[in-house]
Amino acid sequence: MNALRPATALCNARVLTPDGFVEGLAVLMQNGLIVDLVAVEALPADAVRRDLQGAALVPGFIDAQVNGGGGVLFNNATTVDAIRTIAEAHRRFGTTGLLPTLISDDAEVMARAVEATRAAIEAKVPGVLGIHLEGPYIAPARKGTHNATKFRVPDDGEVAMATSLDNGVTLLTLAPEQVPADTIRAMVDRGAIVVAGHTAATYEQIRAGIDAGVSGFTHLYNAMSPLLGREPGAVGAALEDEGSWCGVIVDGVHVHPASLRVALAAKPRGKVFLVTDAMPMVGSDDPAFDLYGETITAVDGVVRNAAGSLAGSALDMAGAVRNSVRLLGLPLDEAARMASTYPADFLGLGATHGRIAPGWRADLVALDADLQVVGTWIGGE
Repeated sequence: MNALRPATALCNARVLTPDGFVEGLAVLMQNGLIVDLVAVEALPADAVRRDLQGAALVPGFIDAQVNGGGGVLFNNATTVDAIRTIAEAHRRFGTTGLLPTLISDDAEVMARAVEATRAAIEAKVPGVLGIHLEGPYIAPARKGTHNATKFRVPDDGEVAMATSLDNGVTLLTLAPEQVPADTIRAMVDRGAIVVAGHTAATYEQIRAGIDAGVSGFTHLYNAMSPLLGREPGAVGAALEDEGSWCGVIVDGVHVHPASLRVALAAKPRGKVFLVTDAMPMVGSDDPAFDLYGETITAVDGVVRNAAGSLAGSALDMAGAVRNSVRLLGLPLDEAARMASTYPADFLGLGATHGRIAPGWRADLVALDADLQVVGTWIGGE
């Protein structure tokens, strides 16, 4: 083994391996990677041991939709320091990888957000995997809390700007009925992951979007045309299409648990993953923030704007995992995979993130019996 850093061994935990939870294993980490899973008695003599006291050790959570945290909204502070604050706020809740998310805004703000994300990744800000641009290429009829004055159809120059991040993942949420198919194809050709959201599309329009390269759905059920008997809408297309991915907000507010159980039953295993859609109050004592010049406040944990529309959430990923167990009846191993393995696969990072196995990133979370976070490691630190 590389002797530049001593190996660290996480011991006395139930370890979520690709085959399920296993007791009696130690996870050996060195130089940012998991180097082995071994019996405790087989550990190297010089390994630094940490006793996790029976905790569940699961892959670090990956959140593809983080608008803010630690009192900061990304739209209001498109800087490396803001991204660092957001990532630090979510880390305490087990999030070891995230996409800072910019909701619909002007092109200049988008360009600053992309550049700040590039700089944050270059500076090795822990946990930053890329950027999520949620809008502004979305539908006024399903705008939610987005500002419709920002909505537009991108020209070639804006497509180039929106897909210019060259050192991380770019996720773009758009309404397929608002954006020409050739533009969607150009985004995908430039390396972006394109998903449907804030869309009033018909089933047929969604299918056309999938044909053009749309590969998933942002916060399934929310801000999209519903499934009806004679008009399947975006929700029907999402549930029917085996290849597409669906992010879900499991907070007991955004979607009824029964509807989420329907999605899990309809989709192939691994295609539904957790997101938070978190706003600045996560990791902050301040329940209020400003968006588009309007003060928005969380009341009893529910975030709405003055018009009554849901305006993101006060959810963290550990809470989403707990809710998946308690509201949806999922076993912990599957809830943890929905927070780690499946989003890693969705983002094209499954060969390096989202699993506890030799060669994978040492991004890990320890959970106590109440599924509260008692330890988080990013790159073994």
